[in-house]
Amino acid sequence: MDLLLLAVAVAGISFSGPLIAATAAPALAIAFWRNAMAAASLAPVVAFRSTLRREIAALGRRRLLLSLAAGAALAAHFALWLPSLHMTSVASSVALVTTTPIWITVLLRLRGHRPTARTWAGTGIAFAGVLLLTGVDLTVSARALAGDALALAGGLAAAVYMLIGNEVRRTTSTTGYTFVCYTATAVLLLVACLAAGTELAGYSGETWLKLLVLTATAQFLGHSLLNRVVRGLGPSVTSTAILLEAPGAALIAAVWLGQSPPLLAYPALGVIMAGLAVVIRAERRPRPTPPLPPTPAV
Repeated sequence: MDLLLLAVAVAGISFSGPLIAATAAPALAIAFWRNAMAAASLAPVVAFRSTLRREIAALGRRRLLLSLAAGAALAAHFALWLPSLHMTSVASSVALVTTTPIWITVLLRLRGHRPTARTWAGTGIAFAGVLLLTGVDLTVSARALAGDALALAGGLAAAVYMLIGNEVRRTTSTTGYTFVCYTATAVLLLVACLAAGTELAGYSGETWLKLLVLTATAQFLGHSLLNRVVRGLGPSVTSTAILLEAPGAALIAAVWLGQSPPLLAYPALGVIMAGLAVVIRAERRPRPTPPLPPTPAV
């Protein structure tokens, strides 16, 4: 079931790029509205379900701070990555922001978890698939290098967001966690929009409709389901699967926006799937059975 939900989540986040490209609104405003709309949609559920109200009220200091920190990390991911798309090439930005599974593997290692050689190999194979699709186009200019750095930092922020979510989701429901997290993200992005003078209103009806679709797909079916499955599949498998967003977005753009997919989209999809399969097998390898105690002598 978790793998099926993961597939739906990847399909959901794959709508993000094409929808953002087709939406006539500032990127930072889009990030704010998708989180604000998601939090507002969850608010009635929380208000009318006493179990959720009690759960959120009983989060405790540690879990509440972790949920808020996850929201801050998600806000940082959007605030860092989206501006990079206008400072460096889209190919470089996408390739660098999708280093999330590599960052997760490194951060897990720093926390004492020892990823297997298969996990490292699978992550590397999957990331190679992204590079196969996007290429590496590092331009030697101060603006482009700054954009590359922002995209790389955006990938790190996404890794922190996912690791914190994995921790909180052990004892907190998906709805309770995402409500607190998305609310924190929306508040922080609102502050960023106001500080940057970003226009938050005055859009056409078509733009608002696209923002609603973006919230329903990339935010609810995407991020929310990722928060749901990370508890069972773990951060390594979940983050590696996110790499499928790159070829997924290319295929959706081909069908919806009429953009011809790159010739390498299909082989890249195959390479990423192969890497993901290696990571799944590594993370779900059977644990060795402890030896039986010696039979006492008769």
